Amino acid sequence: MITGAHGIKGEVKVKTFTQSPEGLGAYGPLLTEDGRRFQIAALRPGKGEEAIVRFAGVSDRNAAETLKGEHLYVPRAALPPPEPGEFYHADLIGLRAEDASGNALGTVRAVHNFGAGDVIEIEFPDRKTEFIPFTDDSVPVVDTANGRIVIVPPRYAEE
Repeated sequence: MITGAHGIKGEVKVKTFTQSPEGLGAYGPLLTEDGRRFQIAALRPGKGEEAIVRFAGVSDRNAAETLKGEHLYVPRAALPPPEPGEFYHADLIGLRAEDASGNALGTVRAVHNFGAGDVIEIEFPDRKTEFIPFTDDSVPVVDTANGRIVIVPPRYAEE
């Protein structure tokens, strides 16, 4: 996601979801939700999971500022296949959420990270949703081959 402009020459700050920020350049053109294509002309690491990117055709700060908030995507074919036991977050969307006994609880709607670690959003049959920490304790099984995850909702201290 483009989080803002950087400097005066059209660069933007991009929050990456790659192993390293430099990895963003390996996927080819980046796409927006509305289908626009952006070719990376220059890329360097920023702070943390951030890359500083200059896109072809974006040459000043005003143009860069219009991109703030844009989500960037790559075609699935550009991604390497996951290793055994690994998965992409997109692979989880729509999976059945079960308890440890195999009872259906709901469906995975999204995976989020609001800054304190990943959380998985589960939609229950009553259409209500709940965020579950995406940890080994709370989500001990991710079984994409069989279309399911197992969740163990955290217990909160009663007062």
